[in-house]
Amino acid sequence: MKFKSLIPVTALMFLAVMSSCTSEMDASASLVPQKAVAVESLDASKVSALKTVNLGMSGNFSILSKTGITDVYKSSVTGDIGTSPITGAAIKLTCAEVAGAIYTVDAAGPLPCRITNASRLTTAVSDMQTAYVDAAGRPNPDFLNLGAGNIGGKTLTPGLYKFTSAVVIPTNITIKGGPNDIWIFQISGTLKMSSAVRVTLAGGAQAKNIFWQIAGAATFGTTSHFEGNVLGKTGINLQTGASINGRLLAQTAVTLQMNTVNYPN
Repeated sequence: MKFKSLIPVTALMFLAVMSSCTSEMDASASLVPQKAVAVESLDASKVSALKTVNLGMSGNFSILSKTGITDVYKSSVTGDIGTSPITGAAIKLTCAEVAGAIYTVDAAGPLPCRITNASRLTTAVSDMQTAYVDAAGRPNPDFLNLGAGNIGGKTLTPGLYKFTSAVVIPTNITIKGGPNDIWIFQISGTLKMSSAVRVTLAGGAQAKNIFWQIAGAATFGTTSHFEGNVLGKTGINLQTGASINGRLLAQTAVTLQMNTVNYPN
């Protein structure tokens, strides 16, 4: 009788163990969505952790060029400008158009505001080229050939963007993110922005944290408005009335035509 009485107890223990295992399996299953969320959070963290491009001494300039700065009067530039190694005579802006210092490598250039400082310019140009190489060499883009190079009408979140050909901006775009977020655009071809088109910042995004590395010529259409630091290898051309909140750092020439260039604070 004692042996028989153990059967119900054993059965109850078996059922309890099975119930516990089922509960553990259910709990484990419920963890799957949480793991997926964690992976997504890590990806978002990776984007937000994108490091800025160190501009070095070139970051002290609104416009820096190796082969000259042409101008159709009257432009308005806030911040320092300079050319090197070409002579200061290649700077066609006047002192009245620049709210900042005009640096040259020799005793040529706009008077009476010209400052001759070849060593400062040599360092700045070297830093500009280093920054270009850094921006161009960043690996693992978050976005590859977005819009097949046509980014008109898009809202651009923080991250590394890579384009293997030309980029066009035919309609307004928005760059949206926080004040510490970073954007780097790697453009293997040209960049062309249409006339009257605007780049708008949203969410606290700052122009000083936006870097456009452009292998081909960069052209900004009449009365357009741009935001960010332009690291140009071929040339930077602002057409009549175009404006930029940022820096123009060119390994060749910068062309101005009654433009507004504001140093990004």
